[in-house]
Amino acid sequence: MNKKKSKSAKKKKSKKRTKKTNNSKVSKSPNNSKKSKTKPRKKSSKKSKDITPKPGDRVEIHLAKIIYEGILLESPESEQGIVLLKLDSGYNIGFKKKDVFDVKLLEQFKEEKQELELKKEKGKPNIAMIITGGTIAARLNPKKGGVDWLTSPENLLKYYPGVFDKVNVVKVKVPFMKASEDMDYKDWKKIARVSEKLLNDSNIKGIIITHGTDFLHYTSAALSFFLNATSKLNKPVVLTYSQRSIDRASSDANLNLRCAALAASSDIAEVMLVGHSSSNDDYCLAMPGTKVRKLHTSKRDAFKIVNGKAFARIYPDKLIKESEYNVKNTSKCKTDLKFDGRVALVKIYPGQEPSILDYYVKNKYKGLVLEMSGLGHAPTKRARKGWTNKLKDIQKKGVIVCAAAQTVHGRLDPLVYSNGRELLETGIIYLEDMLAETALVKLGWVLGHEEWTNNKQDIKEKMLDNFSREFSDRLEK
Repeated sequence: MNKKKSKSAKKKKSKKRTKKTNNSKVSKSPNNSKKSKTKPRKKSSKKSKDITPKPGDRVEIHLAKIIYEGILLESPESEQGIVLLKLDSGYNIGFKKKDVFDVKLLEQFKEEKQELELKKEKGKPNIAMIITGGTIAARLNPKKGGVDWLTSPENLLKYYPGVFDKVNVVKVKVPFMKASEDMDYKDWKKIARVSEKLLNDSNIKGIIITHGTDFLHYTSAALSFFLNATSKLNKPVVLTYSQRSIDRASSDANLNLRCAALAASSDIAEVMLVGHSSSNDDYCLAMPGTKVRKLHTSKRDAFKIVNGKAFARIYPDKLIKESEYNVKNTSKCKTDLKFDGRVALVKIYPGQEPSILDYYVKNKYKGLVLEMSGLGHAPTKRARKGWTNKLKDIQKKGVIVCAAAQTVHGRLDPLVYSNGRELLETGIIYLEDMLAETALVKLGWVLGHEEWTNNKQDIKEKMLDNFSREFSDRLEK
């Protein structure tokens, strides 16, 4: 925290620390932060009410015993009684206006008007970008302490110049700006349609899609089926992200984008997710879109390959092949956007009421993916609340039921134990090593094809068909 000693405190030789006051609300602050040592202020008969500094200005906030220094932020409508300050550490702190004695202007905010010329350099491959939102597509706005979107090549050049070292970004498309948890299959379709047009542009070698992290693996699975299942992809489709914003020293955005640029200009004609391999800033992995999952809330290498293998290791200046992939070709990209959104993912847990499945029947759901325990288990007839009869019942009513592993890693095998065999006999489709999130997306995609849904056997064959690397012959450790 940036705090200054008052002149009176400098004269005082006492080494006593001031006690923590109750007049500030700190959202987050480093554990080793030091408090300013100041002489207690005399009580003022009148507090400063007219605050001349404006959001974005560098100021000092004077409280009764402590002075804080940082950037003054805009206060939201719901918190007009609060003064917000961004400290140099990057954390925000809030004070009640009634506790603020003075706000002293140190430096006025000056918006940088930097003219950037986007040059197309000969010899560099041309790529396109699709921006959909998320941390990677945002920059800090010092006035409000929040973010503004980066939606033009010029903005990208300013904040991520490394992207342009190896490629020319000749087109930027923004179909929408959303957090990934606010998306659904209709948004996946929009991204696929924009991708199709760019992939069929002969001037473009590949595309990068920037995206929020929370549900990124659902989008990567959806694009794998929409773009690379019934017809093979012709060029690279690279999804990338950042866990930490560009204003933070620990941001993962620069390396992810630089590696994504190399992947987009490579010969890997696959839907892939490119991101940090470890917490170090050394290289990224090109991960198959159907075999990747977010496995950490905040680490830079949050995304991991599950039951699969990377297409490549990507350093800022080179790409090293790790496994087989489809190679770039001259065919036309054709989307297959059929999708039925009446599908759900249900996690099995001990003592769960099987009657919960009646909700999905009542609301006319067409398919369910059950996240089952172990090798593919749920409560059977031996349980106080067994699921066997209810599973038979809902399947007779036309609901397709599939099974995926809630253990994440490994392959289902219902034949090992008697309870697994009992559940298998109900008609559940066991999806081997397919990720549950991928299974949900695939089920919606399969059921969207009316010509495939004439009977359950046809649906089962399609669900077990390896369209876009969603199954692995051999599980990787």
